[in-house]
Amino acid sequence: MRTPRASRLTFSTRSVRSVRAADSTRSTRSTRSVRSPRSLRSVRVLAGVLLGASVALAGCSSADGSGGGSSKAVSDAGAVRRGSAGGAPEGGKAGRGTPGPTADAIIRTASLTVEVDDVPKALDAARTAAEDAGGFVGSESTSRDTDGHERTRVVLRVPTERYDEVLTGLQGTGRLVERTARAVDVTDQVVDVDSRIASQRASVERIRALMEKATKLSDVVTLEGQLSSRQADLEALLARQASLKDRTGLATVTLSLSETPVRQADDSPGFTDALSGGWDVFVSMLRWIALALGAALPF
Repeated sequence: MRTPRASRLTFSTRSVRSVRAADSTRSTRSTRSVRSPRSLRSVRVLAGVLLGASVALAGCSSADGSGGGSSKAVSDAGAVRRGSAGGAPEGGKAGRGTPGPTADAIIRTASLTVEVDDVPKALDAARTAAEDAGGFVGSESTSRDTDGHERTRVVLRVPTERYDEVLTGLQGTGRLVERTARAVDVTDQVVDVDSRIASQRASVERIRALMEKATKLSDVVTLEGQLSSRQADLEALLARQASLKDRTGLATVTLSLSETPVRQADDSPGFTDALSGGWDVFVSMLRWIALALGAALPF
């Protein structure tokens, strides 16, 4: 059986524990109540900073968008002016890597001089040979010399794959007097021209796009001048490309036909002619002597 003192001690201990627990609870609540306003204040400050930054960025992008069209056209026009001298070559360098492998491009030419018995007949045969090979007669000229001999010069264009065949047939029409043949490799020129055309076309399209965006009259005038210059360069490159394509796709054969000269008989005097002439002179001399003697006998 507990004594009254023991009961009082037990009650005192419980009271102390209760007081400590209550103090601990109040301390925790007060700590939470103190920390909570600080956290809210930090969040609010951070949100305000983020909001201000977003508003500033929006204002900058809006200002750039409002004046971007005209300023971009002006800057691009200046870039075109600065690159007018070296723009095309740079484009050409960029375009050289784009074309695929190119077959060898070779310009073939030949010149034949043939003596024939009948020039018109040989000329008809040459025309037929060129047309049968898929070619054509480029030019033709005919003349006669002082002795009445006919001479004809004709230029034939034939596909390169039939070039050797046609050349062999032409030189067999008569007696071959002279033949010259030449082959020039222009593959590098073809590749270079093709790449320059590609870059020049891209340059023309860029200038046209800038003209659509330009708002100032000075920019439009500058771009029009650049466009005219680039188009002229492009047309010159296209003409060169067409010339190379024509000369590499068709070989050129120049054929000169002349009649075989008729050999004249040798009219120079020989031994028989000299003997006959001497005899005639001897007979004539005897006649003159006889006449002289006849005239002198009466005296």
